[in-house]
Amino acid sequence: MVHAQIRVSGQVQGVGFRPFVYRVANELGLAGWVRNDSEGVEIAVEGEKPQVLRLIERLQSEPPLLARVEKVTHDFAAATGGFSGFAITESKAGRVLTGIAPDMAICPDCLSELFDPADRRYRHPFINCIHCGPRYTLTARLPYDRANTSMAKFKQCPACQQEYDTPTTRRFHAQPNACPECGPRLSMFDAYWNQLAGDAVTTAAERIGAGQVVAIKGIGGFHLVCDARNAASVEKLRNGKQREEKPFAVMVLNTQSARRYAQFREQDAALLETGERPIVLLRKSAGCDAELAGIAPGLPGIGLMLPYTPLHYLLFHELLGRPAGTDWLRQAAPLALVMTSANPGGEPLVRDDDEARNSLFGLADAFLTHDRDILHRCDDSVMKWQGRTPTFIRRARGYTPRRIVLPYSGPSVLACGAWLKNTVCLTRGNEAFVSQHIGDLDHIGTREMLDETVAYLCDILDVQPQAVAHDLHPDFYSTHYAQDYAARQGLPLFAVQHHHAHIAAIAAEHRITGPLLGLALDGVGLGTDGGAWGGELLRVTGTDCQRLGHLAPLRMPGGDRAAREPWRMAAAALFDMNRSDEILRRFPEQAAAATVVDMLQRKLNCAETSSMGRWFDAAAGLLGVKEIQGYEGQAAMLLEGLAERHGKVEPLALGYIHTAQNDLDLHPLLAKLADCKDAGYGAALFHATVATALCAWVQRAAAVSRTGHVALGGGCFLNGILSSALNESLTAAGLQVLTAQQLPPNDGAVSLGQAAIALQHLKQGA
Repeated sequence: MVHAQIRVSGQVQGVGFRPFVYRVANELGLAGWVRNDSEGVEIAVEGEKPQVLRLIERLQSEPPLLARVEKVTHDFAAATGGFSGFAITESKAGRVLTGIAPDMAICPDCLSELFDPADRRYRHPFINCIHCGPRYTLTARLPYDRANTSMAKFKQCPACQQEYDTPTTRRFHAQPNACPECGPRLSMFDAYWNQLAGDAVTTAAERIGAGQVVAIKGIGGFHLVCDARNAASVEKLRNGKQREEKPFAVMVLNTQSARRYAQFREQDAALLETGERPIVLLRKSAGCDAELAGIAPGLPGIGLMLPYTPLHYLLFHELLGRPAGTDWLRQAAPLALVMTSANPGGEPLVRDDDEARNSLFGLADAFLTHDRDILHRCDDSVMKWQGRTPTFIRRARGYTPRRIVLPYSGPSVLACGAWLKNTVCLTRGNEAFVSQHIGDLDHIGTREMLDETVAYLCDILDVQPQAVAHDLHPDFYSTHYAQDYAARQGLPLFAVQHHHAHIAAIAAEHRITGPLLGLALDGVGLGTDGGAWGGELLRVTGTDCQRLGHLAPLRMPGGDRAAREPWRMAAAALFDMNRSDEILRRFPEQAAAATVVDMLQRKLNCAETSSMGRWFDAAAGLLGVKEIQGYEGQAAMLLEGLAERHGKVEPLALGYIHTAQNDLDLHPLLAKLADCKDAGYGAALFHATVATALCAWVQRAAAVSRTGHVALGGGCFLNGILSSALNESLTAAGLQVLTAQQLPPNDGAVSLGQAAIALQHLKQGA
């Protein structure tokens, strides 16, 4: 007989871990207790040693579905005989060293109860258990107990309390546990916030069916919802959001229904159905554009998602005529709902009724809301399957705030991220916690959300930063925030070059500490020389970053405006080819064409950039794909779609000019595109030639530097053609290719890279 003190760390609170331990301990005939504490889960147990060892093994091999066990440690001692049976005891307070689980989709058991007329939670829009439901968005602090969540104000009825207190039930210590008697309630309001009588779900469904836009409060904020098959409703929503061309996400009932609108493989279906329920980008089916007119104009793909809250399923149930039983949940249905974030252009996601009343007036015809507070805004995550792994485009609900384990440890660092697609990162020991997607920092609301997120992460992780990191650009709000924060707290401050951060983020998540090559391709980032970088070949070793080469520069007539108007980049390319006489003829609808020619001739407001994003824009402009972008990256996405539809072509054999500075000059490719009459062929040729050139460039650098690892970072690696081609070619050449897996390759990962570099600076100075 032995006594064992066992410690389990990782994502082990709010996932049913204590009931799991209780059940296994009783099965093995062990006595003792289990409790949550600030570090995770603590267990004291006595029994025969083989049975205790079996418990320890099962903690790692059979944890609950939502648990992520990172480490199990134990100490043995002589048995005391002081335990009688096995119990779950109260949580122990202390300095927080554990994490919190993300929000999860409704589980099959709760879904079955939701549509069982005999169940007391029949059609209860807030049904949940230890295996599903909201966590991150309703938790104020740790330990994860009901008193520390927005459910604290809802006193459980006797029946719910009994479930909550009974270890053998599925709702034992399920903190959001409630029923129609004691839980949150729905309310329905018209456009002027007059409360509407009748069943709220029924009323909302009727209005959606009638072509209206309904704002619906969910887990991490409000969605704007309408019938995706109703072109007039979609157009109305577009006009309200001032979102002329940007695609909308669409929710369908199940994967069988999704096949009506998209083509996909088994791995895509698995990603759709996972408990995290991201929006998944899929290739459109042949009839998609005809049925869902205006959803994703001009693009080859569509973003689909499946329901993840009880309320979503209730809406589908109502709109499908309240079918009996549960078989309908697995049958194909044509119903498709636009499910887009409820935020006026550039503002953060709306999360409460006051914000909805002020921000969504004129956008929504009605409001379906509830009285369970959302403590933390959290957008839907967006992903796509790229190569052999799924890739994040936006990391938020379902994945935040999962920790990323670093290959080194040190004092806590706060990293404040970039300007676009901002996230913040906070480290604790060897753990990095990257926030949910915050957004672009050109609006006061997103800036306030950054402030709120930093305060929340510091509070919930019980961490006081010892250093602060930020982007090298002096004018970013995130830079100003970092500088002010560091000054107030008297902390060291580290400025990190943008593309160094991109590569460092990938190195950190792959736990690489040695030297590696980095190919950083994106729209823009301030370089150490004060220039606009974006197509960089780097050699990175921890805090050291050497620029080995870059794409040949392109001029940007009009500065940042050229990033929004690809015709300007095309004009600059024509000017470089000594074909400036073609500019007015090619772009007759652009009133500024003559001015741009004059700017190029006089070298006025024509800053140079090495950005790969601008090379994509120049190609799109020359091929007539898009002259003015409706949203960031549109031209490149349209170009990729044309290339996909055309199919593979042989790359140009013109040779690529590698100058003494190791620049990669693609001007010969642009000259070919300028004379191309087939935009599809031109798009395919551009992708094939760029991929081939980049591969040769990286291989040469790897041979010279004798480096076997290469990291591919930056938003351009969301381009599936380019990413796959480089991955395959470089791997075939014997290089180990590292790509973003736990974070997006775009600016959503910059905060992690900043934190990793600052942490290594601190280690060097220690």
